[in-house]
Amino acid sequence: MQRQPTVSSTELKQRLAAILAADVTGYSRLMAMDERATVAALDAARGVFRARIEANQGRVIDMAGDSVLAVFETAGGAVSAALAVQKELAVSANAAPEDRRMQFRIGVHLGDVIEKSDGTIYGDGVNIAARLEGLAEPGGIAVSESIRSAVKGKVGASFEDQGAQKVKNIAEPVRAYRVREDGAAKPAPAGPKLGLPDGPSIAVLPFQNMSGDAEQEYFSDGITEDLITDLSKLAGLLVIARNSTFTYKGRAHDVRQVGRELGVSHVLEGSVRRTGDRVRITAQLVDSSSGHHLWAERYDRRLEDIFAVQDEITREIVGALDVRLLRGEQATTWRRLLRRPEALDAYYRGLDGLNRITREANAQAAHAFEQVTQLDPDSPMGYLGTAWTHLSAFRYGWSDSGPESLRLAADLARKALELDEQCADAHSLLGYYHLLSHAHDQAIASGERAVDLNPNHADNVANLACSYVVSGRPADAIAAMRRGMRLCPTYPAWYLNILGFAHYQCAEYDEAERVLRLALVREPAYTDCRLILAGAHQARGRIDDARHEAREAMRLEPGFRLKQLEARLAIVKDRDMLARFVAMLRQLGLE
Repeated sequence: MQRQPTVSSTELKQRLAAILAADVTGYSRLMAMDERATVAALDAARGVFRARIEANQGRVIDMAGDSVLAVFETAGGAVSAALAVQKELAVSANAAPEDRRMQFRIGVHLGDVIEKSDGTIYGDGVNIAARLEGLAEPGGIAVSESIRSAVKGKVGASFEDQGAQKVKNIAEPVRAYRVREDGAAKPAPAGPKLGLPDGPSIAVLPFQNMSGDAEQEYFSDGITEDLITDLSKLAGLLVIARNSTFTYKGRAHDVRQVGRELGVSHVLEGSVRRTGDRVRITAQLVDSSSGHHLWAERYDRRLEDIFAVQDEITREIVGALDVRLLRGEQATTWRRLLRRPEALDAYYRGLDGLNRITREANAQAAHAFEQVTQLDPDSPMGYLGTAWTHLSAFRYGWSDSGPESLRLAADLARKALELDEQCADAHSLLGYYHLLSHAHDQAIASGERAVDLNPNHADNVANLACSYVVSGRPADAIAAMRRGMRLCPTYPAWYLNILGFAHYQCAEYDEAERVLRLALVREPAYTDCRLILAGAHQARGRIDDARHEAREAMRLEPGFRLKQLEARLAIVKDRDMLARFVAMLRQLGLE
């Protein structure tokens, strides 16, 4: 009998590596529909994978069939490559008919692999990456706990916990995380179906960057945000928040489905192409119930005329939707706060960095906003943008002195208001500062002024709800937060935490439980939600359930102490209520 060849141990190397695995969703169906077109699309996609993998210090191992396998020296390189691939492939997919779009699922894992001398790799690390790929959405990315831990705070993305997943041929469950670029939130699970409001409503989807340069992405995003801001100031129009509309960025979508998911009558979409000092903007307004275009236009202008283009788009929408403008509202909406194109470009760069929510991006944003101030010192926008970077440094622990960062944020917000008293975001920021300073009445006054100036800004409405709930006005908090959730249907979990606390204070324990459980579906490790839920159970005499939530809070936050919670809730005005809440948790076994 012929002896099988053996592999010398010197030909094998075991090491830690980041592995990326990908395949095409519905590949067999696509091949059956049009074999030639599918092969051409697959070849183009392979080129994208190869370029992005190599650009992020990775190496392609195999591209058999419709799959891709690659290995990276760093976890950050693997995640960055996956994000870049999905963004680039989404652009080409959107150009194809919906039933012909080629979408990849990507899984990324950091683990041990066995590498042969010819470069091929084997082992559980490869298998887990392949299983994560199967857990990803079409056009999406799923990563393991080891990847999330390695890159958290280092890449411009958020990680949504999908829990421990039992996967084929892997002994232990794998904790999976869904990756969303730039901290984008996922749609609210099990939320109520959104009906249309009485008046006109609109969602502005992210304008596509058609410049052929990914570095220009910030500019198309900035144009989109500006249009949302302009439209938000119209009292007769409900405008969906940026946080919700940007979840559609880079994704294939049907306008009618967007209308149903966000509960709006109309959708605005478009594209931006920038070449030198020339800009081409296309925009189209679509009836979301029928999918019919109400208005479409293309603008070819110099960069210095960008403000006029945005004004024209706003006026067209106002006319098409028959929105009634209140006295003075038109001047307020169409007045521009930046006069120089260079300042606008720097401002858009600042917004891009601010929205990525990392220490490095925040520093880049601060530099860009300082450029805005230097270029246009009479505009409030540079001061306001810099204020937000200081507030982010305070919130996320990126500052050497948190109190100093908070003080600087407040001072800069006041400077912005000196230049324009109607700067809604500056009022909202000051409201947050007053709340942390335990000046509850001032916090509410600033928050209400922000909402009066811009009734469609979801986060400002939610921040006002926070001021209400810690100031002993839970009923007002519930009304405000419900409004914020309507404006931002993909609201973050902290909205639900505030809402749950408000229902708890109103002794509406069933509703508190429903809301808090919805929050925990999104963020199972949200300790504060579990503690309020424990309080709701305890109030209804469900002591075992209350103790379970208390134990879960301690498990999820090792080293937790009640004094930490008291510090987090120090802004609560009703000290007696806070003392009773802490005493209840102590009875449940917390210390």
